Amino acid sequence: MPLSEHEQRMLDEIESALYAEDPKFVSSVSKQRVGRPGARRQWQAALLFIVGLALLVGGLMVDVQIGELKILSLVGFFVMFAGGLLLVLSPRGGPASAGPAKRGSTKSAGKGSLSSRMEDRFNRRFDRGDH
Repeated sequence: MPLSEHEQRMLDEIESALYAEDPKFVSSVSKQRVGRPGARRQWQAALLFIVGLALLVGGLMVDVQIGELKILSLVGFFVMFAGGLLLVLSPRGGPASAGPAKRGSTKSAGKGSLSSRMEDRFNRRFDRGDH
């Protein structure tokens, strides 16, 4: 549920007071963002996954064993697993926002996620009574 204008103003005031009061804390908290990794990290993870898959399949064809264990296939599995972990656990791409002024300017410029724009359109229609 979106915040009302009054609640949004109060939140912005609290946020700007926090930036003014303790900028060191704000910078330490906002260093790492969670979400979708950047394009470079996605390519690295995909390449690692493909190399791991090639090792896994190649290990089944080549007779390199320690006991009954196909060691090359095992290494390939771990490389694939590392590629998946790299994709899932990587920090979000792009620099963290510089503060409330920067965040407000992007919002006023009309940029935002698709879901937030769709939600705004829905709320405008609902408020007009077009439902």
